[in-house]
Amino acid sequence: MPRVVHIRVFIQSQTMELWQDETLLKTYPVSTSKFGTGTEEGSFKTPLGHFLVCEKFGDRVPRLTTFQSRQPVGEWNPDEPGEADLVVARILRLDGQDEENGNSYQRFIYVHGTNHEDLIGTPASQGCVRMKIDDVIGLYELVPLNTAVQITPG
Repeated sequence: MPRVVHIRVFIQSQTMELWQDETLLKTYPVSTSKFGTGTEEGSFKTPLGHFLVCEKFGDRVPRLTTFQSRQPVGEWNPDEPGEADLVVARILRLDGQDEENGNSYQRFIYVHGTNHEDLIGTPASQGCVRMKIDDVIGLYELVPLNTAVQITPG
C-alpha cells in the first residue's frame, strides 16, 4: 500500500511539516501573510483549512528562476537590491477543499520560493506560503500532485 504524504502549515509558529503516514519527515520555516488569515478576494490573507496541491511549476528550471503568471521569466540576482516580491524557484499551487477556502485557486495561493529569505519565519507574504529557495526545491521533488495540505492557526 502506498504511503500517504501530507503537509501541515502552522500560522502561529510560521512552520511547515512534511509527513509520511504518521512519521514527521521534515520541518521547514515559512512565511505566511503579513495581513493575517482569511479568504476574502483581494485581501492578501493566507487562507485556512484543507487544500490539495493541484499544479506544480518549475520542473528542471534553474535554481533562481523567477515566475510571473506561473511562467519562467528570468533569474533573480541576489546581488541586485530590490523590493519586488518575487516568486522564485518552484510553485506548488493550492486548491481549497473547504467551502470557506474554495476560492484559493482563483486567488493564486501558492507555496513558493522567495527573494525575501531574510523574512522567512515571520508573517511577511501577500497570502502565499513562502519558503527558502533550497527548501521549496527539495519539497517540490518530494510532493506529488494531489498532496493534502492543511493550514491551521496553531
